Amino acid sequence: MNKTIMHIDVNSAYLSWSALEKLHNGSAVDLRAIPAIIGGDMAKRHGVVLAKSIPAKAYGIVTGEPIVNALRKCPGLTLEAPDHQLYHRRSQELMALLADFCPDIEQVSVDECYMDYTPISSQYPSARDAAELIRERVCRELGFTVNVGISDRKVLAKMASDFKKPNLVHTLYADEIQEKMWPLPVSSLFMCGHSSVEALRKLEIITIGDLARADREILAAHLKSHGILLWEYANGIDSSDVVTTRAKAKGIGNSITLSHDAEDRETAHRVLLSLAESVSRRLRAAGQTAGMVSTEIKYHTFQKVSHQTMLSTPTNHTSAIYQTACGLFDEIWDGTPIRLLGIRSSKLSSCEEPVQLSLFDLPAQTREAALRPPSAQKQAQLDDALDSIRRRYGANAVVRGSLLPPKKP
Repeated sequence: MNKTIMHIDVNSAYLSWSALEKLHNGSAVDLRAIPAIIGGDMAKRHGVVLAKSIPAKAYGIVTGEPIVNALRKCPGLTLEAPDHQLYHRRSQELMALLADFCPDIEQVSVDECYMDYTPISSQYPSARDAAELIRERVCRELGFTVNVGISDRKVLAKMASDFKKPNLVHTLYADEIQEKMWPLPVSSLFMCGHSSVEALRKLEIITIGDLARADREILAAHLKSHGILLWEYANGIDSSDVVTTRAKAKGIGNSITLSHDAEDRETAHRVLLSLAESVSRRLRAAGQTAGMVSTEIKYHTFQKVSHQTMLSTPTNHTSAIYQTACGLFDEIWDGTPIRLLGIRSSKLSSCEEPVQLSLFDLPAQTREAALRPPSAQKQAQLDDALDSIRRRYGANAVVRGSLLPPKKP
């Protein structure tokens, strides 16, 4: 199974976040709607442009240029000083929201990250549908916009997110680069800075397509190893993976924003089974068992409710986590249409730690499931076999029949 990677990038992050903060504090002016920039020292009028509004961009103002140049282009330009504490807080809010969709995130700056969509691909009709949900939820809940690029390569996902803005989703798969990327100027290529553009111009390389068709040896002679890197990017060559560096987990969970509100118990339980598989698989991969399970519901009104319970026997078995999550769901669901469902495990311990089994301390629903075959040992063997198949052939190599979409008549 081919991997799918998303690149999520906030549109004019600093300016958007400052604009939202000023509006929250009672300002009648939205910085995003007027020629405005973030950066520099307003009193001394020096420094560089860190972010610009779309109206400011219409004056030819570019990120990174001196503020004095920007003021010459637009004398009525509004300047706002950066607030890095605010930006850090907003960044944390964004990453927390994205983790609701998938925890496999590589944050590369305060306003952008890569997401490995592959492990959650079975939960959505398509990668574009998932990306549209991400884009819509960020706009609705956080108040700013993002672009989402989708590809099978990290560099192409990054390039796709830089296509037309704001608040849009774009794809750039390997088989689309000739149509979508090669006609662009080389200055649009990731990692191709001003000096590289000038060096390539002297070689009569103007577009990314020119670069992709250029002789590697000539590029190496003029731009050394960086020339080879640019040639590979122009041809969509990038084997790097999404690298997540998370601290030791206090809990492992997963949640999903549904494409359509769930209105019946059976649909919700089917979603919980998919989430339980994901959570238990990650627990086993981390060599952990969970002593507590919680179920979260967000209604279509955006009201949140959750319930949790201790397990007398820590577990990482899919069936046990699923049965517990369903029991919790049945206790708290009031029949209101559901927008989001989540399962979270906590009270983690190593699989190597000895545990005292106590069948009769389990919740009744879990106890009944435990009394039915397969046995705990057979369940563990089944989970290990499924994990092995998915590691080798991909997350969707084997799927429970109950999670398959209904057959069309």
